[in-house]
Amino acid sequence: MTTAPHPWRDALVAVLALFLPVACLGCGASDRALCRSCRATLDGRPHRVRLVGGVRLDAAFEYEGLVRTLLLELKLRGRVDVAGPLGRRTAALVRRALAEAPPGTLVLRVPPSPRGRRRRGFDPVVLLLARGGVRGTGQLHRARVPGRRLLGGSRHGGGVHCGSRHCGSRHGDSLHAVGLRGGGLRAGAGQKQRTALERVAATVGTLRAVRVEGRTVVLVDDVVTTGVTMAEAVRAVRAAGGRVVRCVATASVEA
Repeated sequence: MTTAPHPWRDALVAVLALFLPVACLGCGASDRALCRSCRATLDGRPHRVRLVGGVRLDAAFEYEGLVRTLLLELKLRGRVDVAGPLGRRTAALVRRALAEAPPGTLVLRVPPSPRGRRRRGFDPVVLLLARGGVRGTGQLHRARVPGRRLLGGSRHGGGVHCGSRHCGSRHGDSLHAVGLRGGGLRAGAGQKQRTALERVAATVGTLRAVRVEGRTVVLVDDVVTTGVTMAEAVRAVRAAGGRVVRCVATASVEA
């Protein structure tokens, strides 16, 4: 079972803010990571809707400007103090998806890369959902397939729940990340360094869903750009006998 980062992380950030100058990431105003005016601007931004793998994706924000800055600060610099404004709307979309889905619908997160998880020490999606009152149970595991080289990764904590009657039991319901060697792929290349075709070749077959047969699923990720990874998650659930009824992301590049 995976939980959000330890409370001392947030407490440490708050203490440091007393001794180190903190500027708003939106306008540069002092004393806050995001000032009241920029929060209001953020809250006024529209949701984004697109199709990924034939499934509706609801994104809390478009991945640009201030939203991009906040997510990069969270994921690259561990700025957990910016997670609240992003996570509350993300969690609200998850709740709405569950309200519109059949009872017992599972909520599964798309696993991050092992390198990113090791560098950060926490799972951004777990944190974002927790800030909105949606907390995770279950596990996601990295799996190795004989004869394949691991390219992708996973995280512990397979599903999330919000106390709703729709969520059901999460234990054991998960996505597993596995890897394969694709012809012509640059060894060790990250997604940003790959061409579109290389991204597809490096991603297809890298996720595996377990114990989802006959179940409906809502998939969640932090950022959706090309949609290749989310589409692979949809494929994995379908291959295991499940049905994805909605995808949710904190931010999405406009398709």
